[in-house]
Amino acid sequence: MNFVEELRWRGMIHDMMPGTEEQLQKEMTSAYVGIDPTADSLHIGHLVSVMMLKHFQRAGHRPIALVGGATGMIGDPSMKSAERNLLDEATLRHNQESIKKQLAKFLDFDSDAPNAAKLVNNYDWMKDYSFLNFIRDIGKHLTVNYMMAKDSVKKRLSSESSVGMSFTEFSYQLLQGYDFLYLYEHEGCRLQMGGSDQWGNITTGTELIRRKLSGEAFALTCPLITKADGGKFGKTETGNVWLDRRYTTPYKFYQFWLNVSDADAARYIKIFTALPKEEIEALEKEQEAAPHLRPLQKCLAQEITVMVHSEEDYNAAVEASNILFGNSTSEALKHLDEETLLDVFNGVPQFEVSRDELGAGVKAIDLFTEKAAIFPSKGEMRKLVQSGGVSVNKEKLADQDAVIDCSSLLDEKYLLVQRGKKNYYLLIAK
Repeated sequence: MNFVEELRWRGMIHDMMPGTEEQLQKEMTSAYVGIDPTADSLHIGHLVSVMMLKHFQRAGHRPIALVGGATGMIGDPSMKSAERNLLDEATLRHNQESIKKQLAKFLDFDSDAPNAAKLVNNYDWMKDYSFLNFIRDIGKHLTVNYMMAKDSVKKRLSSESSVGMSFTEFSYQLLQGYDFLYLYEHEGCRLQMGGSDQWGNITTGTELIRRKLSGEAFALTCPLITKADGGKFGKTETGNVWLDRRYTTPYKFYQFWLNVSDADAARYIKIFTALPKEEIEALEKEQEAAPHLRPLQKCLAQEITVMVHSEEDYNAAVEASNILFGNSTSEALKHLDEETLLDVFNGVPQFEVSRDELGAGVKAIDLFTEKAAIFPSKGEMRKLVQSGGVSVNKEKLADQDAVIDCSSLLDEKYLLVQRGKKNYYLLIAK
């Protein structure tokens, strides 16, 4: 597999230094991507560069994931309007371990293959490097003029920016440049990859390698991912879409991909899956013929949910989606864990009912009119029950006088009532 050609048809190349392709065809090459460890989970914004490393390894090359423990303590000024918070060492180590577990789903760290992936942390080589030694050994190789010409610096020093730039942030590109130099010397790393906003920092590294070691190193960046409507990719009303299920449940994760637009799905399936070109082209034809069936979105959501979570989590997410949008059974509803149940029915009207009253048993007609105002009147409820339009926990209610008690509760707490085809209500016993 030719790595550059693979990225090209996937739309994953923004800039590439001359000679990069020749270097990759010449020999197995090591390349790295920097990952900011400010949280103990990656979010889907990180996935583009992680997928670059995955394709890199598939092409027979050696990927290095660099957790920026040192640089994370400072914060990259690129695309940022203000400085970020600094982290302590214990937090950084915890975040690094969590991130490695997630990366292991994409990269092979453990095999004996010569191109097995490696995780490094720049804190390990920066923590004992004194300031005086650093500015003497590294700082002298790059002029202030060179550093000032970078877009990330220019932007923050322009008249539009009210915050200016601290010396700490100004030094960031030197530190990132030194990372590349260090990995070039100690890991034989010849290529750095990242988002297009990283071009300035990456080329500082190639320049440092050239000036200090007379070495040749390369740079490759991918486009920053946006939505077709110009909105920010990977953000929802509740914030980032995370890879860790504690922050974004597998159901919500699956739903995010399932609900992208047709235009976005056609781009994302190339970027966020390893599916071959022929398969993607076949899916695009299916989408054209029957867009309402959304084959691109379904396949994208499946591939990425299985990759990040598991086949079981994917199946559970599909089953949960069917509860809301399909003709699923009460059995499927009972299988849902509480977290997914609340995710699925997030936004439906909720009513609190007394657990004690339920314990004694309440007639359905009283429960759904007096205790919870699902129906405006008993007459209206009777009519709908007679025509088979009321369900409790996905089972048709045949008799409005049927007694409902605590044995009907899902997770010993919830009761799902359906009025007609599309109106759901969640009763919570308290």
